[in-house]
Amino acid sequence: MKREIPLLLAILSVLAGHPAACETLEDLAARVRASEVAFAKTMADRDLEGFGAHVAGDALFFGSKGALRGKEAVVEGWMRFFEGPAAPFSWEPEQVEVLESGALALSSGPVRDPEGKRIGTFNSIWRLEADGRWRVVFDKGCPPCECPPNP
Repeated sequence: MKREIPLLLAILSVLAGHPAACETLEDLAARVRASEVAFAKTMADRDLEGFGAHVAGDALFFGSKGALRGKEAVVEGWMRFFEGPAAPFSWEPEQVEVLESGALALSSGPVRDPEGKRIGTFNSIWRLEADGRWRVVFDKGCPPCECPPNP
């Protein structure tokens, strides 16, 4: 019995350290949605450092001039959007889906100009990191879809 206790404690500590092991897909999706909302708030708050905290070290963000590879390049490339007192755009998640593994998620939704007009759609892939936080690994925007609504 004494030999089994350390093994049981080791298993429990591994499970406790991995949030996905105890959360449902709905719980995980709610955490991703909250992360996306907090990520978008960094733009409204003009908080470039906070923005960077949501970006994975090996992130890849697509832009009009090509891909930005790595957190440092992403933060540097987005710095211009944080200049000035007002945010040049905002975004919010409409759809969030998490893989069965609980390790990756997609968030997508509208990008709006300062007047609230939809000017695009963002698509972000989030990864659950070892520290238990969700961070963006891929991000790509596109023009708004002119598709008719689903019946």
